[in-house]
Formats: sequence, C-alpha cells, structure tokens
Amino acid sequence: MKTQVIVLNGGSSSGKSGIVRCLQAVLPDPWLAFGTDTLVEAMPASLQTSDGGIEFAADGAVIVGPEFRALEAAWIEGVAAMGRAGARVVVDEVFLGGADSQRRWQKALGELRVLWVGVRCDGTVAADREVARGDRVTGMAASQADVVHQGVVYDLEVDTTHTESMECARTIAASVE
Repeated sequence: MKTQVIVLNGGSSSGKSGIVRCLQAVLPDPWLAFGTDTLVEAMPASLQTSDGGIEFAADGAVIVGPEFRALEAAWIEGVAAMGRAGARVVVDEVFLGGADSQRRWQKALGELRVLWVGVRCDGTVAADREVARGDRVTGMAASQADVVHQGVVYDLEVDTTHTESMECARTIAASVE
C-alpha cells in the first residue's frame, strides 16, 4: 500500500512549511498540503478572544479550549476523509499535547498508511527564525521546540537546525512509497 498521508510535527518556526513546499516539488504525485496555521486562520476571530478558543499568551504559550478542540477534531476527520477518498496529503502540525495529539490523529487516520515525521530544530535557531518572520508571538518557538515531541513516535526525523528544507524533503521523499 502506498503512503497516503505524511504528518510533519514540529514546533513553531522549525521549518515544517518550507519542507512541505519542497515535498510538493519533489514527490512524483500531487500532494495536498494542510497545516494547523490554516486551521487557525479559518476559525472565526472570536475564538481568539474566548476561553473556549485559542489563546496566544504574551510569553509564547498557546492555550486551547473546548471550542477549538471540537473544530480541530472535525478538521482532522476531514483531512482523514480526503486520504480515504484517494488524495495524498501532507499535514504540517504542532502537537502541543505531544503523544495525546498524535493519538487523536492516529484514531482519525485509522487504516490509512501514514508516514510520521518529526521536524526538529534547536530552540535558539527556531527563536531566531521566529523573530525574522515577524508573524509569531515571541517565545512560541522556544517553548514548543521540545514539548511537541514528548512521547511522539516517528518513522523518521529530520533536523532543520543546519539542514535546508529541500534536503529534508528529499530525505522524507525517499521514505514515501
């Protein structure tokens, strides 16, 4: 069975989005790309001001409530449905809950063939990228660099600290069937 879904998990500013774009360029078949940033952007602004939604704290912490979780669950099921319908999908994720986050995806993806990829980056390097991007709350990259990997099991890991996105994408593509 061919790989149907690639899940990239890593902290903010670790380089996941760049790897996704490179994967789409190097993989021979078309792959759809979906990321947690797209999910957050699709939500109403009111969820960023309510306790039930998503909060970006001044120190970079991300706190999610039950309304966010409900919409996230629907989104995950939708991504899984696309895989079941025959689309090949790359997911750009941030497992704020570590292993619990992975279990939510595993349950939804069920029988689909998934390649689980950890995208690591030194917290200091990610923090420098965060500042250069200018579109993130300062502190998010450093606070997520390690916690998103706690208890998560991967088929493959890449480290963007000193490795370019294209090289990481080629390493991942070599593991896709």
